Amino acid sequence: MGFVHSMQVRIHRGTRQIGGTCVELTHDGDRLLLDLGLPLDGKPDDTSCYPAVDGLAGGSDLKALILSHGHRDHVGLAHLAGPDLPVVMGAATQSILTVAAPFVPNVYLPSSTITMENGRPLTFGPFTVTPILVDHSAYDAYALLVEAGGQRLFYSGDFRGHGRKASLFERLVRNPPKNIDILLLEGSSLGRLDPDQHFPTEADVEDRFVSLFQGSAGMALVAASAQNIDRMVSLYRACKRTGRTLVIDLYAAEVLRATGNANIPQSDWPGMVVFVPHYQRVRIKQTERFDLIEAHAAKRIFPGQLRALAPHAAYLFRPAMLRDLDRAECLSGATAIWSQWDGYLAQERGLTLQTDLAERSIPLAHAHTSGHASIPDLKRLAEAIAPRRIVPIHTFHADRFPALFGPNVSIEQDGQWWEIAA
Repeated sequence: MGFVHSMQVRIHRGTRQIGGTCVELTHDGDRLLLDLGLPLDGKPDDTSCYPAVDGLAGGSDLKALILSHGHRDHVGLAHLAGPDLPVVMGAATQSILTVAAPFVPNVYLPSSTITMENGRPLTFGPFTVTPILVDHSAYDAYALLVEAGGQRLFYSGDFRGHGRKASLFERLVRNPPKNIDILLLEGSSLGRLDPDQHFPTEADVEDRFVSLFQGSAGMALVAASAQNIDRMVSLYRACKRTGRTLVIDLYAAEVLRATGNANIPQSDWPGMVVFVPHYQRVRIKQTERFDLIEAHAAKRIFPGQLRALAPHAAYLFRPAMLRDLDRAECLSGATAIWSQWDGYLAQERGLTLQTDLAERSIPLAHAHTSGHASIPDLKRLAEAIAPRRIVPIHTFHADRFPALFGPNVSIEQDGQWWEIAA
């Protein structure tokens, strides 16, 4: 492309789908990349889902890759970045990805990392990027203000206003960035929620846990993501309120430790214990990461202790742990609680889990809320920022934006360059 003084934008993926987000910006011959995500149904080695971004190896006019948060649909293709391309993420995001690596396949750890902090501007060639911490189901998630050539783009990233960090959303609405030319606004909730409906709050999820725990004669198997730190807090608080012990595995214990936040439950807190399932013990031996067990040894329990604890425990659960619980004879009177996106239950592993639970006569209940803003909160943010143009992203329903957000909506197409000044 020739040099142009207007900032230009190309959404590689996101104008017509949720997941796999990737946005490329260019100004005066330099480029910047916001997120490099894996589609929800994609595989990291499937080249057909790789966006056509030049210079990912580094050493070109591509100045940096900025990762708004640690969810796979925003970072899942970041392994395509070469060692010479600076990769930018929050410090806690990097820590969580680092501790996840021994447990989770295909975790990407960049060799060249720049840490971003809330409100601290970073400069990459002509681009100034200011991260703004937001409320999301991923810990350490940011919206991004990008300035170049006197133009201002605000990328919402993924956010909500009903989590345990809702004050961050309220702060953003009270003190929005000014003179925004383009608002790239996520619309995950369109098509999932009526325009005037609100999602349950994280406090509502905590109350739901309390009710389900009180109604369960045996162990409560809570299927939740350990990286959803808000949910870990809700789970711990619900256990405290009902006199249950929260049982976590090594992976969860390490993720909680990686937050570096003294207010987040840790394995050495009262009412917390660590049980290491068989597949993690095998993994520890294979990788010789015995230090991980040592770090949480003081709170580790074994099958006999888990059996005794079962009627008074909530177990942070993944399907691979079911055999351990069978062997430990922990499942009498158990209740399973699905505490993540329902779509996973329709996938192969989710269907298998439902069959496995049914074979054991374990009922499956639900306690969840979205990681994304309800439509009234999307409107509040759009009205507060009052941009010249709103461009939908991270949505299956861009066509609904004009009716909700007014005449200044521009619906763009994946892979097409467009000018901010247009």
